[in-house]
Amino acid sequence: MSAGLAAPNERINMGFIGVGGMGMNRLRGFLKHSDVNPVAVCDLDSRHVDQAVQTIKEGRNTGPQVYSDYRKLLASKEIDAVCIATPDHWHALPTMQACQAGKDVFVEKPLSYSIGEGRAMVKAARAHQRVTQMGNHIHNDLPNYRRVVELIQAGVVGKVNRVSVWKTSELKGLGAPADSKPPQGFDYDFWLGPAPVRAYNENRSHFNYRYFWDYSGGMFIDFWCHITDIVYWALGLTAPKAIAASGRRELTDDNGETPNFLEVQYEYPGLEMVWSLNPQGPPGLENWSIGAAFQGTDGTLVTNYGEHKVFRKGKEVTDFPRPSPSIPDSPGHLREFLDSVKSRKLTTCDIEYGHQLTKGGLLGNIALRTGRRIHWDDANERILGDKAADKMVTRRYRKTWKMA
Repeated sequence: MSAGLAAPNERINMGFIGVGGMGMNRLRGFLKHSDVNPVAVCDLDSRHVDQAVQTIKEGRNTGPQVYSDYRKLLASKEIDAVCIATPDHWHALPTMQACQAGKDVFVEKPLSYSIGEGRAMVKAARAHQRVTQMGNHIHNDLPNYRRVVELIQAGVVGKVNRVSVWKTSELKGLGAPADSKPPQGFDYDFWLGPAPVRAYNENRSHFNYRYFWDYSGGMFIDFWCHITDIVYWALGLTAPKAIAASGRRELTDDNGETPNFLEVQYEYPGLEMVWSLNPQGPPGLENWSIGAAFQGTDGTLVTNYGEHKVFRKGKEVTDFPRPSPSIPDSPGHLREFLDSVKSRKLTTCDIEYGHQLTKGGLLGNIALRTGRRIHWDDANERILGDKAADKMVTRRYRKTWKMA
């Protein structure tokens, strides 16, 4: 399937929106590809910009254009594609506006802060025929997921009727610093963007933003796309029918909001899935900090990012027949995006797949925050019989900002 429209020349002129922690990681990754021409960087923190400029100078012996307003970067006709590695609440607007400006988009996971944003992002990408890729790089950067998908689909554990997914969480809190003035060179009001106005607190921005409901959905949503990806891929899941959740934040001297203890129960057609966030791994797998267990009629397959094991009647087995590899190898997550920018073919983690995957995690957080079991109508993307929960499907933007 093709995204349409003409491909750029051999070199791909890229702009980088958000060059903090993950943004710098992506910038360094893209610089490893000789056909990437890093022509622009944008960030609201001058410290991040300085580091990105220096990295590009060292890697390419050239200096990029520098922006503090991503909209001015998107106005550049020189740019073919952008990498968006901002906090979650800033994924939607730059993605939609990049599509409208004729840029292809690599955007970090989770795809969006809200389900309504994700739907609008898909609509924009399709309307403007853009190539997109969500940054759940485990999908393509390691071969293990491909082998697991082949095993599950070949029936090595029989019919799968239950899946457990987990991630170990933190026991040490963030601390509880007092509110203060933003550091010099950091445009905090712009950083808040569509989120509510709050006093600046050093824990509410940069890496720790993920522990505050205004900007993200905690460690749960941070890792949801990485590990639940294998479940959706192997079983061809679309969306849950019903979701219930309970959880708490049990940390001392801490001003974070999202839980470090969490249990989310998902009902899919013919399948139950439980997603757990806990400082300890599951019994018997305590040394696996992240993983998924497919429980079938003929056994259980347990996997993490890099390895998998099969159990039958409680004992690990290794002498089962393996299907021949059938899923083509990937050139790598970033390379796949770059190749697709040139070929105009859809990527394996295109924005539509990213939206379908991300919404499951977002629904889990809605169930948690309402304290109620919710019922999901995926065809119309709405929560049934619960007006308060349904309002959380799309966030209300702060004045001066609106969904593009």
